[in-house]
Amino acid sequence: MSGAAMQDFDFSTTRTIVNRVGAAQRLADLCRTEGAGRVLLVTDAGIVNAGLLDRVLPGFDSAGMHLGIFDRVEADPKDVTVEAAVHAARALNAELVVGFGGGSSMDVAKLVAVLAHPGSRQSLEELYGLDNIRGRRLPLIQVPTTAGTGSEVGRSSVFTDEAAQRKKIIFHPRMLPEIVLLDPELTLGLPPQITAATGMDALSHNLEAYCSNSFHPMAEGIALEAMRLIHMYLPRAVADGSDLEARMQMLAASSMGATAFQRGLGAMHALAHPLGALYDKHHGLLNAILMPYVLAANRETIEEPMSRLSRYLALPQAGFVGVLDWVLFLRRDLGIPNTLSEIGIDASQADKIGAMAAIDPSAASNPLPLGRDGYRALFLAACEGHLLER
Repeated sequence: MSGAAMQDFDFSTTRTIVNRVGAAQRLADLCRTEGAGRVLLVTDAGIVNAGLLDRVLPGFDSAGMHLGIFDRVEADPKDVTVEAAVHAARALNAELVVGFGGGSSMDVAKLVAVLAHPGSRQSLEELYGLDNIRGRRLPLIQVPTTAGTGSEVGRSSVFTDEAAQRKKIIFHPRMLPEIVLLDPELTLGLPPQITAATGMDALSHNLEAYCSNSFHPMAEGIALEAMRLIHMYLPRAVADGSDLEARMQMLAASSMGATAFQRGLGAMHALAHPLGALYDKHHGLLNAILMPYVLAANRETIEEPMSRLSRYLALPQAGFVGVLDWVLFLRRDLGIPNTLSEIGIDASQADKIGAMAAIDPSAASNPLPLGRDGYRALFLAACEGHLLER
């Protein structure tokens, strides 16, 4: 390249994504197509109690397949939960793993598929970090029941080290599933506040990927279009939970977000991870509250991409201020709190949170290096609502 530095990037994606009303009813047939007769389905008790599995269980019965259900996944799953799910898969001699539920269930399913493979000799601790998975894994199918995390197509898995009170992240493209089933009917029962928080989580993934400091034109383009879908359909999905078109478009935007953040995330997630570990708060809600404060902190480096985003979304005001006003209005419209203090998080652990955020893997791709003092200040601003006094 004449005078220009080469800019390389990697891109990984799932083999098959089905976005269709009723797609979940194909689950048993697809498991059989993958050659599996013994399947472990990883989920949570809320999914079971809501009757969502009723849509898929008859298919396994009629096919004569052996289905085991692990339904002990909690929000922000702990390392002990991952180990218990791996034990269940080994006891079943599972030949395929299904993640069915929100991001927590799908993240656990990824790790089960890796660790429960008969040839695996690795421990959970050995997987922590970037590209540390060795050997083969069990086939994996992901079925999300929320539109937010995008974990179904994500290359990462997040869990909490209970002893250290710290979230740990495992990255590897080998955790991408063979098949993803996006069925909007599975999301129809979500209450408005969960629809809002998970939808804002999808926005945070796309927005941070779009602003990342790394080169990845494919991820950037995906993020841009996903934000348009969120702009159009998230308010509709929250206002009318039975709006099937809005639910379908939000599932697409959610998967696009987790695909886009192959480019990286940023300060929202660098702070949300320690806050989730210390305070046990909903990850999407944390990102939604932090969003405008992080945008303001990064302003000097993101003016140009914010200008492009404002034009693409046809916002009433162009540039950074137009995007910030859109985010603030969207949060108000969806009932998102303005500050962390409104959800019970005070400033007493500011030093610890600043230090934890600075070393979180997401901090590396924030467009502006912040350091522990910068993250401490950002956390305090989000606690006290400084931005809203501008």
